[in-house]
Amino acid sequence: MSSLEFQPLKPPLIVIVGPTAVGKTEISIQLAARLGGEIVSADSRLFYRGMNIGTAKPTSEERLRIPHHLIDVADPDETWSLAVFQRLAAQVVADIHGRGKLPFLVGGTGQYIHAVTHGWTPPVTAPDVRLRTVLGELAQSRGNDWLHQWLALLDPASAKSIDARNLRRTVRALEVIFSTGRRFSDQRGQADSPYHLLTIGLIRPRPELYARVDARIEAMFTAGLLDEVRGLLAQGYSPHLSTMSAIGYRECAAVLRGEMSLEDAKVRMRRLTRLFVRRQANWFKAQDADIHWFEAGEVNIDELEKRVRIFIEEKE
Repeated sequence: MSSLEFQPLKPPLIVIVGPTAVGKTEISIQLAARLGGEIVSADSRLFYRGMNIGTAKPTSEERLRIPHHLIDVADPDETWSLAVFQRLAAQVVADIHGRGKLPFLVGGTGQYIHAVTHGWTPPVTAPDVRLRTVLGELAQSRGNDWLHQWLALLDPASAKSIDARNLRRTVRALEVIFSTGRRFSDQRGQADSPYHLLTIGLIRPRPELYARVDARIEAMFTAGLLDEVRGLLAQGYSPHLSTMSAIGYRECAAVLRGEMSLEDAKVRMRRLTRLFVRRQANWFKAQDADIHWFEAGEVNIDELEKRVRIFIEEKE
């Protein structure tokens, strides 16, 4: 008898991916409500307390409808590494399974999704404080973009997946490269997924998606984004924190300092979000046979529910 017959069945994990503003939150909540599910956030912007409006965090009402995990788990001046997220996400998913519920991993941050679903092993390299200091000083003197371009020369694959505004991740990638002499992207181990995966991708035509992005940005300001940023600054959080590089926060800080007009901030946010959408597409490609793509504006929740139920039954 083949040894494969003795391997335990892998627990199911439903993954919902797609670009920002596509509609992942509402669709995942509807599915989780129908299927006895709980949602595990894989959006790195949602980890931080007090950053609600600018991150389009699920509302308190939405979180009452369905339990959400890994939201509001850190203060803005704390650093959550990929390895920390991967470990805690695995614990949360195991807890959900242990209570007889179905976990939904939902988000648009590609590396966080893949770390869980693809069994990534992030590079283990001890922090080099002196090197980090030097790299940080270079970023201050020459700009984040200059440092990111340096990374692109040394490791194009890593640069493609790291937002140039995310100084912490750019510095970490360069730190690993200089400490080991190997590209950061080559050191990311990968194993078989610990889960039986059903990945649902949501998409909209770009013009429609961009219109939703623009409407979301306007709604953020109406909801009080400037006041949210003002409150964070009043609590002593620096606008130069890596967490505050999330689209909208640094722009609002500049508005509050009188360095940028409100309209210029909105224009910059719209431009940066479009770039972000295109980067997200690099992680979740239309030709990926492992992703079941649906048009978010036309998706039938009954059809999605049926697809998930068939998947679960096949694994039992």
